[in-house]
Amino acid sequence: MTETKTGTRAVQLPPLPPGTAVAPGYEVLAHLSRTGWLDLYDTWSEERMCRCVVKVLRPDRRDEPRLRRRLVREGRWLEAFAHPHLVRAYETVESPEPFVVLETLTGETLSHLVHRLRHRMAARDVAFLGLHLCSATHYLHSRGLLHLDIKPSNVVVDRRLAKVLDLSVARAPGPAPPGVGTFCYLAPEQARGGTLSCAADVWGIGVTMYEVATGEVPFDEGETYEVGGDVSDGTSLGSAAGVPAGRSWQSAVGGDGWYPQLEDRAPPVGSRRNLPRGLAEAIDRCLEPGPGDRPTVGELAQTLDGLLPYGRRDVPQEPEAD
Repeated sequence: MTETKTGTRAVQLPPLPPGTAVAPGYEVLAHLSRTGWLDLYDTWSEERMCRCVVKVLRPDRRDEPRLRRRLVREGRWLEAFAHPHLVRAYETVESPEPFVVLETLTGETLSHLVHRLRHRMAARDVAFLGLHLCSATHYLHSRGLLHLDIKPSNVVVDRRLAKVLDLSVARAPGPAPPGVGTFCYLAPEQARGGTLSCAADVWGIGVTMYEVATGEVPFDEGETYEVGGDVSDGTSLGSAAGVPAGRSWQSAVGGDGWYPQLEDRAPPVGSRRNLPRGLAEAIDRCLEPGPGDRPTVGELAQTLDGLLPYGRRDVPQEPEAD
């Protein structure tokens, strides 16, 4: 619940109710979710005569220039990009209040699907999902961006089509502060800070396939935190179940540099589920601690494609280095 202080009394700032306008021409049908800095609304667009998702800053974060720029930047990217495995943006408005209009996606997030299914996803579907994630990340890499937050809650699936969401922490390859991304999904180099490359997104693909295949993340999850270094969304972290004894949640999200990815290798996916050997090896290679030991996106796509029954397809190649 969002709160502000008026004297000594906390005043709650609830989401907008249905029937109100979140932005000119967009009537709220329902509030979808609230993060540490954003509200997402299911809306009706008068101009398009259809439902859209509108992403706006939370009322108590609207006066933060950094977050305003971050929202507009993501919207501009998604407006410019066109790919079947990336969510589309229809419109980005910068002032007086910034907002981004996104397509409404049917289906459900992978994180919801993982918890809803009584049985784990079939191995061939895990490989097929991985191909879609490779396709989306290859497209981003070819445009000079790393996603850096590939995880089940940022992937929507519907009728065997996966779409990647959320470019809010995306950035160009190169130096980055520690902790850009989400705590239990960070590649070791993201947790540590330093030079980031396409290999960080290969780790994200591997972690996502691991969780979809087994129902678990490789490391103790506790709460799911988005930290994000210099682009943190300021999420209220709350308690930290799963943090080792003697560590506070502040230290668990990098306050003293502690991340489980920096201390241990990911347990082999085969220790948690019996998978075809080729798929298990592909997932484990994505989770190598050293970025140079992981496959490229193109190599991973080629491996996953070879595991599917329909035969070989063209697979993306890595963009050439400048």
